[in-house]
Amino acid sequence: MARVLVSSNAPWESTVGYSRAVRVGPHVYVAGTTGIDEHGSVVGGARAQTLRALEIIEMALSQAGAQLSDVVRTRMFVTDIRQWEAIGQAHGEVFGKIRPASTVVEVKGLVRPDLLVEIEADAIVENGQ
Repeated sequence: MARVLVSSNAPWESTVGYSRAVRVGPHVYVAGTTGIDEHGSVVGGARAQTLRALEIIEMALSQAGAQLSDVVRTRMFVTDIRQWEAIGQAHGEVFGKIRPASTVVEVKGLVRPDLLVEIEADAIVENGQ
């Protein structure tokens, strides 16, 4: 099966050796995604960061030939589990009808101290090749 790599053109992708998303056959895997704007600045609080991360994930899925409705699993890594409700509600706004399997895990920290949430997504494209 062909392997399709999706890049966000972030300078650290080549340094770290990863892609924003990878598609192999019907499977699409989106790397941990944070709520940063097009200039690399962190956006708002937990809710805003969650919504922005999911927006970036949606763009990566699209580039890989998938869409949000193809998502079957998300993983959310949060630096303060007390923010779970704001993060969960934002996730629910995007995935409320799709309802992928989902996990929320508290972590000690993310790559930048002002980041509050990082999200991964896995999708399966029906009839995907």
